[in-house]
Amino acid sequence: MSQTTQTISRESLDVLDQLMKPEVQQSLTVLVDNLPKLAEMVTLLTKTYDLVQNVATDRVLIDDLKGGMEEFVKPIQEKVKSVAATAIEASDRAQAETATIGLFGLLKMLKDPQVQKMFRFAQAFLEVSAERQQNQRQS
Repeated sequence: MSQTTQTISRESLDVLDQLMKPEVQQSLTVLVDNLPKLAEMVTLLTKTYDLVQNVATDRVLIDDLKGGMEEFVKPIQEKVKSVAATAIEASDRAQAETATIGLFGLLKMLKDPQVQKMFRFAQAFLEVSAERQQNQRQS
């Protein structure tokens, strides 16, 4: 016999030896019993793979998604930049100001519409926070 034939014969015997083991036979029985489910799963995975491949290679869809995300993110990004610039400028002004704010200065500030808006926000925030804590305790 040639070496190739001997190698194939040895591999065939190894496969047969493996198939004779009870745990392998039991595993094969389970596989055969579940073939319909496995076929259904493979079909579903194949369809999912095909869909993902189509979506991943569809330049028009990718460009549309990118454009949609940019339209969504751009206003938020601009708002964040504006708030950051305002905070930096306010910080600079506060550090440059050395005058003490007294009682009458505070009373005058209370009439400022922006201060009133800030206090209404703080009050609403605290109310919502308290309501959520109370709901968590009840759950």
